[in-house]
Amino acid sequence: MSKQATLYRMVLSDHECPFGRRAREMLEAAGYEIDEHILQTREEVEAYKGAEGVSTTPQVFVGGERVGGSDDLEAYLAKQYD
Repeated sequence: MSKQATLYRMVLSDHECPFGRRAREMLEAAGYEIDEHILQTREEVEAYKGAEGVSTTPQVFVGGERVGGSDDLEAYLAKQYD
């Protein structure tokens, strides 16, 4: 059974969020199939954060449940292998 994750992260024309890249790399390393949503403008980022009630991106969801940002994801993945 494949592991599924959804990732919302910021990739602007002049900046790729390093936390979003880190989250993607952690998911890939853990064998997740990623449904990736790229937020391409500051306006998209702000609209997403407002709609979701969060203050940062990236945001990761596993099995439809919010895990959170890259630090939260790191803790979540560490628990999977305890």
